[in-house]
Amino acid sequence: MATAQLVGVAGADTGSVTISQGPKGVVIQIAAKGLAPGWHAVHFHEAGSCAMPDFKSAGGHVHASAAHPHGLLNPEGDKAGDLPNIFVGADGAGSAQFYSTTVSLAGALGQVALLDADGCALVIHASADDFISQPIGGAGARVACGVLH
Repeated sequence: MATAQLVGVAGADTGSVTISQGPKGVVIQIAAKGLAPGWHAVHFHEAGSCAMPDFKSAGGHVHASAAHPHGLLNPEGDKAGDLPNIFVGADGAGSAQFYSTTVSLAGALGQVALLDADGCALVIHASADDFISQPIGGAGARVACGVLH
């Protein structure tokens, strides 16, 4: 299992993430708070770093190869870090549970390892992911970040 505390761009607690390893993938549970209402993109980013104020230290999306396109609806396939959107209500809170077969905690079954040498971060973006636009689906700024460990 891996966990992360989510932090917002001003350093506020914005929730938590729990990832559980299954036999063929991972279950991702997100409990978010203090975010703007609406749909928000969620992605695994390639480095276990959430330096403020913009979380750019988390790098790009987790991917199996540099040439892989973005988007769950992309006909060429998606990156391992691409996840569904999370909905945040008028109270600023949202929760979601996803299952992904493209990643694992330690690289089982040839999947991308989230807990590799430089770690991984889960990032929530300001806008929804349209699941096809390059390079990040129109997701916008990074508004919350958590380092998995």
